[in-house]
Amino acid sequence: MSSVIKVENLSKQYRLGEVGTGTISHDLNRWWHKIRGKEDPYLRIGESNDRSKKGNSEYVWALQDINFEVQQGEVLGIIGKNGAGKSTLLKILSKVTAPTTGSIKAKGRIAALLEVGTGFHPELTGRENIYLNGTILGMSKREVSAKLDEIVDFAGVERYLDTPVKRYSSGMMVRLGFAVAAHLEPEILIVDEVLAVGDAEFQSKAIGKMQEVSSQGGRTVLFVSHNMGSIKSLCGTALLMQNGSVTKQGKTSEIIEQYLSSDSDIERYHAWPEESRPGDDYVKLECIKIVNNKGSIYDSLFSDTDVIVQVYYEILKDIRNLRVVANFLSFDGVEIFSTSDFRYQDEIRLRTPGKYSSCFTIPKNTLNVSRYFVSVDIDIPLTRSIVANKTLSFSIDELIINELGQTIARKPSGVIHPVYPWAITKIA
Repeated sequence: MSSVIKVENLSKQYRLGEVGTGTISHDLNRWWHKIRGKEDPYLRIGESNDRSKKGNSEYVWALQDINFEVQQGEVLGIIGKNGAGKSTLLKILSKVTAPTTGSIKAKGRIAALLEVGTGFHPELTGRENIYLNGTILGMSKREVSAKLDEIVDFAGVERYLDTPVKRYSSGMMVRLGFAVAAHLEPEILIVDEVLAVGDAEFQSKAIGKMQEVSSQGGRTVLFVSHNMGSIKSLCGTALLMQNGSVTKQGKTSEIIEQYLSSDSDIERYHAWPEESRPGDDYVKLECIKIVNNKGSIYDSLFSDTDVIVQVYYEILKDIRNLRVVANFLSFDGVEIFSTSDFRYQDEIRLRTPGKYSSCFTIPKNTLNVSRYFVSVDIDIPLTRSIVANKTLSFSIDELIINELGQTIARKPSGVIHPVYPWAITKIA
């Protein structure tokens, strides 16, 4: 299998607070070094892209020394926290921006869906934008016309096809943008997190299409997403990025586990400092705990003990219909279930200013021996959302004891392993 994309020593430097290099003196300095055959002096300075620290340099490396290869027909997932450099990497691969140093070798046409409306002219209709994108990819009008009905049917925008796209909703724009990118037969398809704008039905449809173009068409797909379930179902390999560097590349399940684990330094407890609590003018998150039925965050969790999730937050102004949501994922990133306190708050639809806690319990004998991850957010459906941006984890790490009191040496299959009552009756 041949290499379709080869990235070597790729780096991208930005100057903070300015456009471009920022000053004429810096440009002249660069020019003076260049004509004398010397290295750009500003490549020697700059700090890694750690957005949590203030830093001392006005230069930052959004990407630094990136090296990887992608084979023909491969679906590569790119994962990492916000600010890790994923979108910058895709913009360079798509030739939206140029690297500071390093090189990219790509074979074939590249179609990219990076942001809502990317590649669309707002004053042109949907139909005109389809032909415009096809022309940019080097296709003839006849070739685009042959694909037109298929694109429109996939996007589900037939009624608005001759309407300027500036009047489209963000969801309609994403649908059409993905349909165009996937159906005009590029050799390389690049898709950023933009699919999250679409509804669940379209996301599933889009993932199915990417699987199809990879397996049947032999085309290469680069996919960025924070949805680990989508990454796991679509991508055979994955690449983990952190602070502008590639931390690891390998099997998707291993990369996902490392990514989820990397955000769990204090696995079952996290409290935010006063000045950096996630939230807005109405609500602030304070603390998340995962405890046993004794309230301890340190004691081991066993299959025969309850697992209790406690979320502490402060309401700053009167607010209605608020809900606290917890999402549970398996060690390989598959979402097991989500739960919220919304259905249990009939008496307190209006939450007045004060300190609150929302807690729930996973009953004993529910979860199997494994490691699990929990993310929490607070929202008002369709109105506001506050993501904790912190993943906690816990382990059910004992051996299973069966109903006869015998230790089972091997972990039973499945994510959960509940103990249910059975009735045995002799009927003849």
